[in-house]
Amino acid sequence: PARVTTSVPGFAPEHIGSIFTPFFTTKVDGRGTGLGLSIVRNIMDNHSADIRVEKSDEGGAKFILTFPPGG
Repeated sequence: PARVTTSVPGFAPEHIGSIFTPFFTTKVDGRGTGLGLSIVRNIMDNHSADIRVEKSDEGGAKFILTFPPGG
């Protein structure tokens, strides 16, 4: 499988468990719907791929996307 990893500085570790929940946002009301990462997860699922997030050693969060062979 192919794997892509990226770090996002400034991402609060306490939000990691909620970020894929539809409508979860840390923005003030009227400044975002919180659908982005839930849609990304649905797209990944539809392609038999995986997206995970974990605390980054550099601070913030690390996203790991894993794609099946031949995908």
